[in-house]
Amino acid sequence: MITLFPDDCKKLSRRDFLKRTGAGLLACLFLPILKETELLNANPQAHRQGRILNNQATLYDQPSFSGNMLQMYWQDVIVPITGVTVGAEEPSYNRVWYEINHQGFIHSGSVQPVDTLLNPVRRRIPTVGHLAEITVPFTDVLWNPKIPGRIAYRLYFGTTYWVNGVFEDDSGKIWYRIPDDKWEMSYYADARHLHLLNSAEIAPLSPGIPPEAKRLEIHLEDQLVIAYEGDQPVFMTRAATGARFSDGDFRTPKGQYMTNRKRPSRHMAAGDRAAPNSYDLPGVPWVSYLTKSGIAFHGTYWHNDFGNPRSHGCINVSSEAARWIYRWTLPHVPINEFYWSEKTGTVVTVK
Repeated sequence: MITLFPDDCKKLSRRDFLKRTGAGLLACLFLPILKETELLNANPQAHRQGRILNNQATLYDQPSFSGNMLQMYWQDVIVPITGVTVGAEEPSYNRVWYEINHQGFIHSGSVQPVDTLLNPVRRRIPTVGHLAEITVPFTDVLWNPKIPGRIAYRLYFGTTYWVNGVFEDDSGKIWYRIPDDKWEMSYYADARHLHLLNSAEIAPLSPGIPPEAKRLEIHLEDQLVIAYEGDQPVFMTRAATGARFSDGDFRTPKGQYMTNRKRPSRHMAAGDRAAPNSYDLPGVPWVSYLTKSGIAFHGTYWHNDFGNPRSHGCINVSSEAARWIYRWTLPHVPINEFYWSEKTGTVVTVK
């Protein structure tokens, strides 16, 4: 578990909350091992599968890098998650390990929790488009459904996109057209792999709380994001903020900001895509901006290693946590808007 939602937080005072989320973060929140049934009952948002994130990830016989190596998995292999536990003392910022198929353990930083959920398809999409979310571990999208060998991108679980068209191929298979929001191009995804979101799924959270009573704190030293309603903590999640790299200092700057610009999906890319230090990330979900330069909260699908700085300035959180922040903070974004800006928003303090 990397996030505490309101039901988890409601009985904690601010002092107790900070005490529990200090050194040894989250270790006290785990039983020694939660098997699959217990895991899913304890956390309804738990996912039954994992996608390997790294070029290679090792399965150990115990939740420790000093354990015996049992097997190697490669990037994008899908494995069953049958338990969660807290492992050895290293790495200290993320001691969470996943039990894989009751056979061994992989460090959580190398695994994205996912599901495989197929969706009913629609043969008509509104002209303005419709917001959609990938609900399978990954799906390969095509430049043209008539040419199946030409893959444009691989899109991953939890990422979000605008769908603005429907195409039926010769076999009767339905594809959704996705217009890229950064490059002037479109590609096509298997319609079964996208869930078309409804307004209830992104409706505002705690709408009755006065705007001035809501605030967020980002604790750089502890790599934590905490939301408050008045003095009551209502949400906490681990984060990965900006870091210093060989090509520059991208540390998230301290100060006070506000979430006055948002977009539910953004294709994030930088520099030459062939350059070693560039990135090309379509469908980054639930973006809540803090600065004009683009520093923002957003969902993250390329790593699951929160608790240590590693971004180019943004506040990386899980997609579930990013959606919560997107819905809870001001301004509220109508479901049919792909970009929204107002003069005011929720105050965010980076300390």
